[in-house]
Amino acid sequence: MRIRAFHLLNDFSGSPKVLEMALRGLAARGHYVELCTSRGGVLDSLTDAGVDVRYFSYKFSSNLPLTALRMLVAQMRMFGMAFACGRKNTTVLVNTILPVGAALGAWMGGARVVYYYHENAYIKSAFYRVLAKCMLRFARRILCVSDFQRSYLPSDSPAVVVPNALPASMSSALVYDSESAYARRTVLMVGSLKRYKGVNEFYAIAAGMEDVRFILVVNDTEENIAAYEERFGLQRPANLAVYPRQSDIAQFYNRASVVLNLTDRREVVETFGLTALEAMTAGLPVVVPTEGGVAELVTDGSEGFKIDVANGIAPFIEHLRMMLDNREIYMRMAACARAKAAGYSEDEYIKNFEKQLSDEQ
Repeated sequence: MRIRAFHLLNDFSGSPKVLEMALRGLAARGHYVELCTSRGGVLDSLTDAGVDVRYFSYKFSSNLPLTALRMLVAQMRMFGMAFACGRKNTTVLVNTILPVGAALGAWMGGARVVYYYHENAYIKSAFYRVLAKCMLRFARRILCVSDFQRSYLPSDSPAVVVPNALPASMSSALVYDSESAYARRTVLMVGSLKRYKGVNEFYAIAAGMEDVRFILVVNDTEENIAAYEERFGLQRPANLAVYPRQSDIAQFYNRASVVLNLTDRREVVETFGLTALEAMTAGLPVVVPTEGGVAELVTDGSEGFKIDVANGIAPFIEHLRMMLDNREIYMRMAACARAKAAGYSEDEYIKNFEKQLSDEQ
């Protein structure tokens, strides 16, 4: 099978991390894999995995007109690279709905278009809904990451669910030791530097639990973190450590007891929740939102809790206390989290992914 994949912003967030695992696995199974993307993130490692990586220029900026111009140029570049496939025996894999130029070019060139759909366009902006219409027009197959995400697409669309998994390299780096984790009394959150991701609430929860350590790992720079704190008037509590973008995230899970996801469902609903799966693989109980794909990973009271951030920080403090101050509850949840995560193996994921790409070839 010949595959040419496209991804716009190559960083260390969830969608390129999952794509990296998929392409690495496909190349290891003998498929010819090309990747067209920008520089500077986790996808750069694929040059050592038998993947032919081709780069174009793109990076995000807080200057929206500049970002829009960069995106337009990148879309034109991707259009040309996809159109050049020009073969019906080539599958063009579009990662997220943003590389619409690649989808259009591949569709016009006669290649088979498969979307790896990580977002939920229907609860985002009008721009994303337009991109979703393009996806439904161009795609021969749409790979969704959860039943929640699939439910928003038309019932007659060519969509299937391929749940995410963790690469074996990540799983092996996570240490399952619930006794040590319980003793650490450390709460971790990993995410983007966005208001709706619950950064402000995380600061407030840390300030309300002075006897517990808190760690925040942000997919951004030190400078932008400082600017964010100044913008919202956030005072960093003494028990809170904040880290910028990291290439090795496993070390932080190995220092934690519980992992939080504070995404505000009124603004964004998580389609999967990769950080929750990473935490559960390490045997860490999690607290996640009440809706979305991330909520599908957790049975309330089993692997952790489901709490709506709209209800304020008090429920989070109450439930964190319940886990961190009661060894029996913590150990039961840690074991349940580890058992649930075991069902999301890399090997099964790659087999499923390969099948969906090869169907109808």
